[in-house]
Amino acid sequence: MKKQIAVLPGDGIGKEVTNAALEVLLTIGAQYNHEFEFHFAAVGGGAIDQYNTPLPEESLNTCMQADAVLFGAVGGPKWDSNPSHLRPETGLLQLRKKLQLYANIRPVHVFPALVNSTPLKEQIIKGVDLVIVRELLGGLYYGKPSGRSFENEQEQVVDTLFYKRTEIERIVEAAFQLAQKRRKKLTSIDKANVLSSSQLWREVAESVSGKYPEVELNHMLVDNAAMQLIINPSQFDVIVTENMFGDILSDESSILGGSLGMLPSASLSKSGVHLYEPAHGSAPDIMGKNIANPVAAILSVAMMLRTSFQLNKEAETIDKAVHEVFEAGYVTRDLAKGNQPVLSTNKFVSEIKERLIRNQAINNIMNAYE
Repeated sequence: MKKQIAVLPGDGIGKEVTNAALEVLLTIGAQYNHEFEFHFAAVGGGAIDQYNTPLPEESLNTCMQADAVLFGAVGGPKWDSNPSHLRPETGLLQLRKKLQLYANIRPVHVFPALVNSTPLKEQIIKGVDLVIVRELLGGLYYGKPSGRSFENEQEQVVDTLFYKRTEIERIVEAAFQLAQKRRKKLTSIDKANVLSSSQLWREVAESVSGKYPEVELNHMLVDNAAMQLIINPSQFDVIVTENMFGDILSDESSILGGSLGMLPSASLSKSGVHLYEPAHGSAPDIMGKNIANPVAAILSVAMMLRTSFQLNKEAETIDKAVHEVFEAGYVTRDLAKGNQPVLSTNKFVSEIKERLIRNQAINNIMNAYE
């Protein structure tokens, strides 16, 4: 199989974790006789510095012509004072809009070897396995009017939370379909006691649920959901929510796995190219120190193999290797507790690649005797 992958490393540690993910992807390609051709493109702060735009037209074209997109991270204090159209994050928002990436899928899985790497008690996080489905193209991030102004010498600001019924139906439908393949439990999170948009959201969720009678639908207010994710996360299977709530809750849920560096994601379109990225930011404070956690980027590549290319065996091979590294007691700095062996970014990737190669050798020997 030959696939074209657009690679947008971005800023800060984006380059480091993206390189780590590409190393793993190349190893898998060699093992399973796949050819992955990478097409690098600028985005975010680096693109602003070089092209005076966070998303150059050439980068967008590269993404639109690819079979999948691997995204690193964008942002940093260097560009914090820029006007909104020259902020690194605007490049990602534009990319989502241009590619019509309407659904962000963020799985939250607690590795058994890492139950002591979070501030939560083992009995709370043990066995947690949930997925957050976040709407990506509506809500406060895209609503108009938006911005700051002056009236009668008084500064004022407005942000508009806007949704169409069809946008809500689309994301809720996707969440029901995912829940149907899992444990058949869907929690729709809103703020229906205050917001008109959430009241419509809840109505739509109830309406769509009629098509999926085997899936249990529950509603939960977002403030309660934020608490329940910490005190009883195992109650959740699939969560669906709007753009800003999903952004906040998915970052909060990263503590369940031990670190934001553990959280992969896939941003899906109805037709066309999907985008895969770690959920963490660019972390400029640790850039270049070789200590960034590459797991979220590596697991995002596994999601790419599974979702865009239907290479389930290859994806499972990566998941298994990551699991084995943790079982061996190795962690990156963000996960370290006590006297655990802490690995650099490069060394952690080497441990994963070593297990990919070793496991393949074992499989070859076993197959020879069958």
